[in-house]
Amino acid sequence: MKKNILVVDDSALMRRVICDIINSDETFQAIDTCRDGLDALEKLRAKRYDGVVLDVNMPRMDGLALLEQLQKERIRATVIMVSTTTTKDAEVTMLAMERGAVDFVPKPTNVIEAKGEAFKGKLLGVLNAVLKTQKMALGSKSAETPEKVVLRRNTEPVRSRNKLVALACSTGGPKALQSVIPYLPKNLDAPMVLVQHMPAGFTKSMADRLNEVSDIHVKEAEDGDVLKKGTIYIAPGGKHMEIKKSPDGSHKIRLNDELPPIGGLKPCADITYDSLRTCGYDQIVCVVLTGMGADGTKGIKSLAKSKPVYVISQNAETCVVYGMPKSIAETGLVNEVVPLTQVAQTITKNVGVQ
Repeated sequence: MKKNILVVDDSALMRRVICDIINSDETFQAIDTCRDGLDALEKLRAKRYDGVVLDVNMPRMDGLALLEQLQKERIRATVIMVSTTTTKDAEVTMLAMERGAVDFVPKPTNVIEAKGEAFKGKLLGVLNAVLKTQKMALGSKSAETPEKVVLRRNTEPVRSRNKLVALACSTGGPKALQSVIPYLPKNLDAPMVLVQHMPAGFTKSMADRLNEVSDIHVKEAEDGDVLKKGTIYIAPGGKHMEIKKSPDGSHKIRLNDELPPIGGLKPCADITYDSLRTCGYDQIVCVVLTGMGADGTKGIKSLAKSKPVYVISQNAETCVVYGMPKSIAETGLVNEVVPLTQVAQTITKNVGVQ
């Protein structure tokens, strides 16, 4: 049976384009559409949909207001936002993640882009990944959960105060990070570098929002930033982030705009992990959260050959998409598999506080 998708957008043209894209995939069907949040609220009160593709800016009731009302009425819905890359919309999209949206797709700026393969591929990719198991809406167990994850035994965290945390996530990541970053202590005894697959503009809004709600300092990484303990550096969308050791022993961020996207990803976590092979840190605590694909696995495997690593991965049951954590779990390099709500305390346990 095809999964039923509700499309909510104030533009009749965008509704048609999005419906055509969804209906081109034999997995889905988009029959019902709404022009604003009020219409969508009435439909969601009366009928359950497998997924909702939701615009941000709409008359009468916008996307954020709809999500707030759904929460108030305890109406479950798996919502994917479609948002432009303007600063204002990016900020609203980050708030939407707090209100229950599981992910977002950048909205095309014109009809030609809307009908292009890039937008089609991104929208169908996110729908397929997020709705494959319906974990968010139905709380079911992932069909992709491995029967047994073989943990790396006899590998304890290095007893050193010279550590770095390197975290990677993708689909479902913006929402997942809100259950991790605000729960880290202000005086975490290590810097953290973070790669979340997002376009330019969204990473700045995400960093600013996480900084507002967290004790620990969060910023979008800038070229030349010197890594400091108690600070989280988020790779900016559209640029790879590398970590380079300076002659004085400090470590600086280098934003690489020369390398092309790796597997369609820029930033790419593999690039960040790979750059750490020559760093001066005694141990890298690698964290892999929800996301499609396998980004991070190749980089961590390479890093583990030259540096001590301690790997933490999110468990299948709490992932929006169990792709990246599954990939690293299958390598045998993972030390701990934990639910999302335990990721922050597991990081803190392994690096300590100042």
